[in-house]
Amino acid sequence: MTFPSQRKRLGFFTRLLDEVSASERYRLAAEQIIHAERNGFDSAWVAQHHFHEAEGGLPSPLVFLSHVAARTSTIRLGTGIITLPLENPVRVAEDAVVLDLLSGGRLEVGIGSGGTPSSFTAFGLDSATRSEVFDRNLAVVRNAWSGGRFEGGDSLSPAAPDLNDRVWQATFSVGGGIRAGKAGDGLMLSRTQPRPKDTPRATLPDLQHPIIDAYLEALPEGREPRIVASRSLFVADNREEALRLAEKGLRRVVADFAAKGHVIPGDSLADITAALDTHVGTPEDVLESLSRDTTLPRVTDLVFQVHSVDPPHEYILRSIELIASEVAPALGWQSPVAKPEKRVALVR
Repeated sequence: MTFPSQRKRLGFFTRLLDEVSASERYRLAAEQIIHAERNGFDSAWVAQHHFHEAEGGLPSPLVFLSHVAARTSTIRLGTGIITLPLENPVRVAEDAVVLDLLSGGRLEVGIGSGGTPSSFTAFGLDSATRSEVFDRNLAVVRNAWSGGRFEGGDSLSPAAPDLNDRVWQATFSVGGGIRAGKAGDGLMLSRTQPRPKDTPRATLPDLQHPIIDAYLEALPEGREPRIVASRSLFVADNREEALRLAEKGLRRVVADFAAKGHVIPGDSLADITAALDTHVGTPEDVLESLSRDTTLPRVTDLVFQVHSVDPPHEYILRSIELIASEVAPALGWQSPVAKPEKRVALVR
């Protein structure tokens, strides 16, 4: 199934993993998003993680994005994702409306049912019921934005029916693609996902093409598709420096990845980057690597993050510049702004 070609949108994503204090993580992430806006990025996305600092440093994405909204003017601000089963849906609806109004209508609401089992326990919930709680909470949020009545007769003030057209659902599965498509929502594809045990060398496109197919098939007629492909991308001026930083960062996560039961064939840096779907190097290197990702021509939004390389802050800023100036245009993105002044190349 095909769909009309659209101008690809470019996004920056962060899980807020800089190796600094929590307050400094927030400051650096805000600076990175501001830098992305200056370089013409269309959107910025932040993850939500409760309790587990090594997985992500932000439990309250709408609060953080309100801060970023006050320091930006054009870049769209997205949650990638809010773990909806762990939230009070009325408060999610209310907080989203306030942020959307304060930002001038720039909010994109990415949602999902994920989260570690222990997080559900901390909230007094059973992770086994996450799907049904997700469906119930999403129905409450949608009804609230549309101005519907709650039990007792109250309704959201102010209502925001337009937000129902800015919902994105994250999924690893064909079933999730069907659910997002039937709802007319956007589809969010992960930067990596576990391989089936019987096909440990399956590629990310092998796993995600069926999800895209199912989503497009389920999408109501006349509804424009919205598909985010999040990808791990670290671009640098110097290949050797990029690989050195990549190896340092990626090897930190290999043991944890394997402990969760995911198979990583081989132990070389090339094996690890392939298993973790990481694109690293000079602009030429990453474009060659990305050219093998056959899902990218099918998506509407290219959203890049540096995780799990997690280089120092100044390298993230430089990667943002190189993505905007040399990588994204070759993938079908058109910059809406004049090229910013080039920074000094980082070579050490």
